Amino acid sequence: MLAGLAAQGVDLTAADVVVGTSAGSFVGAGVASGVPVEDLYAAQLAPPETGTPAKLGWTSVASWVWASATSRDPVRAAARVGAMALRAPTMPEARRRAVIAARLPTVDWPTGRDLRIVAVDAGSGETTVFTGDSGVDIVDAVGASCAVPGVWPPVTIDGRRYVDGGVRSTTNVDLATGCDRVVLLAPIARAVGRHHRLGRQLATLRRAGAEVVMVTPDPAARRAIGRNVLDPAARAPSARAGRAQAAAEVARVAAVWSS
Repeated sequence: MLAGLAAQGVDLTAADVVVGTSAGSFVGAGVASGVPVEDLYAAQLAPPETGTPAKLGWTSVASWVWASATSRDPVRAAARVGAMALRAPTMPEARRRAVIAARLPTVDWPTGRDLRIVAVDAGSGETTVFTGDSGVDIVDAVGASCAVPGVWPPVTIDGRRYVDGGVRSTTNVDLATGCDRVVLLAPIARAVGRHHRLGRQLATLRRAGAEVVMVTPDPAARRAIGRNVLDPAARAPSARAGRAQAAAEVARVAAVWSS
């Protein structure tokens, strides 16, 4: 989508603030570090890894939904998901870190850019936003944001264990509060539970005076992504579908971004 919009004359990479959640932390790190969007796009077209693809099982999904449905407190609900993640059998943390480091388009925090990478403390359920001032290696920050509960191991940072920022919200767009213009690219817009609903987040931004536009996958892109969002084989078709969809979205995005 970013590459397609840029080709249509709308370049989002100059954003003052970049908020990245889960896979979005990969993209955000590349964008904020100045990696050309065509390079980011080309990386998605590379042949996927061999082997059995990861998959978010129904047991994990059920535990996630149950935690949210049975707790009015979003922090407590997140802690329940974190507890599940800490119990789940996964690959060794060091092995997963090596995968993150190999795929990450940058090894340093960007300078002069406000990159916010969202994760959740598995023990407390509290949201953590890692930035260049956090004193945390960007590999660990991205790894934490991508640590899907029940699939990948929680990431250890300063003695704490962290899981995917999507445990709080699949978008976390409310963390862009204070920005005048917000473009949300949301491959998954629907909340897993009842907390931090996207509609409420968007309303928060708009009440603060922000202009907001959201782009979600069209039917072709949803088919390309498929049911298993963790399947590497879906990367290339999803990237192509997102780029193709950009032609239909450019006017809406430009109306906010260029206002």
